[in-house]
Amino acid sequence: MSNQETLTSQTTKVAPAGMPGKHGHISVEKPKNSKEVLSRLWSYLSKESAYLFLILVLLNINITCTLIGSYLLRPTINNFIIPRNISGLITMILLLLIIYAIGAIAGVFLNRIMILVAQKTISNIRVDLFSKLQSLPLNFFDSAKHGDLMSLFVNDMDNVSDALNASLLQFLTSSIMVIGILSLMLYISPLLTLVTFIIVPFMLWVASAIIKKSKGFFTTQQKALGEVDGYVEEMIIGMKVVKVFCFEGVAEKNFESLNYDLRDKATKAQLYAGVMQPIIQNLNTINFALTATVGGLLAIFKGFDLGGLAAFMQYSRQFGRPVNEISSQYNTIQSALAAAERIFQIMDELAETSDIPGAIDLVDVKGNVEFNEVTFSYDDDKVILKNISFCAKAGQKIALVGSTGAGKTTIMNLLPRFYDIQAGHITIDGLDIMKLKRGSLRKALAIVLQDTHLFKASVMDNIRYGKLEATNEEVIAAAILSGADSFIQRLPKGYHTLLQNDGDNLSQGQRQLLNITRSIVAKPVILILDEATSSIDTRTEQTIQKGVDQLMKGLTCFVIAHRLSTVRDADEILVLDNGEIIERGNHETLLKQKGKYYQLYTSQFD
Repeated sequence: MSNQETLTSQTTKVAPAGMPGKHGHISVEKPKNSKEVLSRLWSYLSKESAYLFLILVLLNINITCTLIGSYLLRPTINNFIIPRNISGLITMILLLLIIYAIGAIAGVFLNRIMILVAQKTISNIRVDLFSKLQSLPLNFFDSAKHGDLMSLFVNDMDNVSDALNASLLQFLTSSIMVIGILSLMLYISPLLTLVTFIIVPFMLWVASAIIKKSKGFFTTQQKALGEVDGYVEEMIIGMKVVKVFCFEGVAEKNFESLNYDLRDKATKAQLYAGVMQPIIQNLNTINFALTATVGGLLAIFKGFDLGGLAAFMQYSRQFGRPVNEISSQYNTIQSALAAAERIFQIMDELAETSDIPGAIDLVDVKGNVEFNEVTFSYDDDKVILKNISFCAKAGQKIALVGSTGAGKTTIMNLLPRFYDIQAGHITIDGLDIMKLKRGSLRKALAIVLQDTHLFKASVMDNIRYGKLEATNEEVIAAAILSGADSFIQRLPKGYHTLLQNDGDNLSQGQRQLLNITRSIVAKPVILILDEATSSIDTRTEQTIQKGVDQLMKGLTCFVIAHRLSTVRDADEILVLDNGEIIERGNHETLLKQKGKYYQLYTSQFD
């Protein structure tokens, strides 16, 4: 895969916008289409309609109890405290306890049910996203960064989860609470309500100014954090190079410079963000004092009841809290919507093209393969393969050689339909592969790549990945055939040894032997060896070659190799250059021509 060969696993170096920073502050990124994202999220939330109805009921109970409890201060003071009616006061206190208890119980169940709904929703989104990745074509992964995709499952999912778990509920609660408090404040005293709101626009302006200023600092902080993370990752990965060239001192100085830069930017960001809460609290206190002063004057000169004043002051103090919560949760929700938008963008990617109507299964495969005038390009700008034609009869070994970028791997990516051709035909046993079901086509093939990949599972399960229904006996028989059984038996738990980190506890040769054994278990008819031994030393290659020879027996084989000594026995060697076959023949014939193959072969011994 000319593009895919260059892919390496990456980690996200800059935290995506919207990720919570230290102390919970947010660098906000807004979605491009909030309505569409909300609609998509609702399609997941609506699956839990019964729970959503219960949440709505509990939310109203919780808010109603809070508002009623505060309002009951008015009759309690006016009718029982001032007249010194002790029995009535006790009754009201008990009533308040019951109301607040009901509200608290509703709140507990409300939060528990909301968390349940949120986690179910996130679980469904995560499953759908992972399923989507399985259906995407390889060219998507050629262009997508692995770290970015991982960020969808970690950072973006966490953002959406946090919003659904707490922020969304808090936002709804605060919004309804503001409406309820404002309505009751107007009911008690329109004049005091006007006084209370005199300072609110100034408070909102101050909060907006601080948020706007701090946002820039948080952006630079996140960028500096990304630089530090990226440098640490680079040094850890390249530690052998650092040690061998005595780069430690320079690495420490570079890190100190990056770390000091992060410290300065983080300090500014935290200072700006940290001043908002005390400023708003002080403004709230001033506002409360102003309202209390006016209310006291109304009570003295206009006969305003003390119970009404106490209830109003309670609402006045409560009013500032949901307003602050709405402003803070707004940013969190916006960031979550932006994260959800990124997730849905991947879900909307075009899946691998479906089998054509009437596609047939590939059965009783003999292994005759033919490329007929095949032309292919990854995009419209550059043609990679030009009029490729060759034929491989069942059981033959065909070798593809040429310089890097000549198109060897691309040719082999077309056979299992990792990519579809623009012109020409590829047939297996005379059947056009475009008319075959992809699943049955790929079951007839096995590919051994230069870069092995082992999963976090036992040796037995890693081999069985070639054929999931294979028995333990079949796996062991395949390992004996490939020569892997001898080193597997020496592992701590033999075939049940758990492999982690892509099999780091094994040598490169051992990993490749497991890869070959996996292909033997698959029992393919057509085998593709893509530089299967190029990254292995000569002695290990000889051991692995025995396993490869066992694997190739009776199969139609395509071998891509830079070490031309490994393809000397090929039935036909195709020499590629710039996407075209420029020479073909067996080893002896091509050497006699003294062309490109001769140059490649003899250069290995210079």
